[in-house]
Amino acid sequence: MVSMASRSSSPPEAARRAVCCRLALTGREFDEHLALRRQVFVEEQGLFAGDDADDRDGAPETLHAIGLVGERICGTVRLYPLDREGGRWKGDRLAVARECRSSHVGAELVRFAVRTAGELGGSEMVAHIQLANVRFFDHLGWTSVGTPAPFHGVEHQLMRIGLSARRP
Repeated sequence: MVSMASRSSSPPEAARRAVCCRLALTGREFDEHLALRRQVFVEEQGLFAGDDADDRDGAPETLHAIGLVGERICGTVRLYPLDREGGRWKGDRLAVARECRSSHVGAELVRFAVRTAGELGGSEMVAHIQLANVRFFDHLGWTSVGTPAPFHGVEHQLMRIGLSARRP
């Protein structure tokens, strides 16, 4: 069964509220998920013109996760199987609001996506990572595959992580 929520395991701090990650459950949450991606990938980074949404967003097998700090959606990621058997998964469109980047919501979303894909029977997850974020993913247990290459016009590193050990 898929975990619907994940709480940060780091020690509580007075200045920081707990991070909670779960799948988007309502149309409003899905709309906020897309709006945050647009803010990061279109407005901040200029990776897409107008919108980053694509056919993958409407596919029934695509899962849209949100990361909340308190009641606010501060981060998003989407994940989906790459094959019919559901063994290989892809994580993409990890986005965190600029003002929330010190909250650890990005790391919690990555862990949530990895755990969710593993719980759904996945054996491996891959992602194209912007070069500035490769060390972050290294720290989370991901491994680089090959050499960097352009992806949406920007150098990215293909990375992978095994999921079999993450199944319940």
